[in-house]
Amino acid sequence: MNRVAGLETEYGCLISEDQAQSQADAWPVKIKNHLFRKCRVGAIDLHYRDYEEPPGNGGFLLNGGRLYLDMGHLEYSSPECLSLRDLVAYDIAGDMLLHQAIHELGVEDKVSFLKNNIDHHTGATFGCHENYLMRREAQFTPEILASLLAFLATRQIFSGAGRVGQANPLAFDFEVPDRPGHVPFQISQRADHIVNDIYQWVQFNRAIINARDEPLADYRKYRRLHLLIGDSNMSPFATALKIGTTVCILTLLEENLMPESIALRDAVLATREISRNPDGQWLVEMDDGSTQDALDIQYQFLEQAHRYLHGSDDETDWILEIWGFTLDALKRKPDLLIGGVDWISKRWLLNMFIEDQGLSWQDPWVQSLDLEYHNIHPERGLFFALKPAKTIGEFNASVRRQETKYTAPSNTRAAGRSRAVALFQKKNLPYIINWDSIALESQDYLSMPDPFKTYADAVDIFLK
Repeated sequence: MNRVAGLETEYGCLISEDQAQSQADAWPVKIKNHLFRKCRVGAIDLHYRDYEEPPGNGGFLLNGGRLYLDMGHLEYSSPECLSLRDLVAYDIAGDMLLHQAIHELGVEDKVSFLKNNIDHHTGATFGCHENYLMRREAQFTPEILASLLAFLATRQIFSGAGRVGQANPLAFDFEVPDRPGHVPFQISQRADHIVNDIYQWVQFNRAIINARDEPLADYRKYRRLHLLIGDSNMSPFATALKIGTTVCILTLLEENLMPESIALRDAVLATREISRNPDGQWLVEMDDGSTQDALDIQYQFLEQAHRYLHGSDDETDWILEIWGFTLDALKRKPDLLIGGVDWISKRWLLNMFIEDQGLSWQDPWVQSLDLEYHNIHPERGLFFALKPAKTIGEFNASVRRQETKYTAPSNTRAAGRSRAVALFQKKNLPYIINWDSIALESQDYLSMPDPFKTYADAVDIFLK
């Protein structure tokens, strides 16, 4: 992949009916404490990170990632990864850590964690944020941004996680609210909650692209592209598609090779319109007044990526291959993508259940099954019951690697951070860990500004 990338996942928490609702807030704290205190998966923060992250709120992990509480949700941030397969595997590591804690505490019948992005009861959304390291000199002209937004708005046809129903737009979005239940099923969980194309703040004005300039690296060399539009995927194949295709597009962007004249009239509106039409024919209005199908737009991006990136390395060639396979399947035989594309898989499962039980899409039972699709428990989550095609199934199995819970990628800055976490666990001394630095007691801090370096030797010398 040749680009450092990472994922942030906020987990939903579902409790059994015999528990008080207040326990929904208590369980994320209990799980976090068990992982750090009993499982010793990392080094807990000893200092305030900001006013919402006091000491003990979370910490960095032995795998180089981070686990903490954010607005009541458990949030897992993967370590920096340079390989696509690594990134998918380290994303799944968060699921496995939470499941391990639930199992060890013996509460599998009381609490579940869901890798989803919506709460049907409150209408709230929680995120799956993507992070891509980019060269500082990359040019984000209006034309390039328009093309990037077109890619991201249409990408959901293979990266969407699917959802039952809809969310009414927020107060500052001036669309007239739809009637509840008007949309039985849609492609993306996040689409209804995206109200801007580019914006700096995250919590109350969610945009496709977060404009905050926080590289967590040498700001003279790098910037970090922070995307809010993506869904959390249960299918590792879908995660690979989401990240891999985006990496290809960002490589074209940095080389000034983005497709020209692919600009949507309104990327936010197009995102919502595509999501609310799971039957295909995803027609969107272009900036020049014409209409195009989202599938055709994706084919144009694939053609450009294939022209300039094919042969770069084996992983890029694999991305281009599965990208083409997926678009062809969406066009001709979507059932080939069961187990690979989440929204297609979920819709297929729910349709079978609705037909078998004689239900409507508005039945609360269907919403409950929607959530159970995202249960990270391998024996309870509906996703794990799917039988995908051989190629998809083999990939999904290959990236579920137990060692990713406790070991870091060996070829990025995460390796040095992991070393520091292991040493801090043994020292009863004040320490500070950040993504780009570490410090111990009164020593000068060790700066780690280059995510492509491991800093393993530097960490050993610093902490002698």
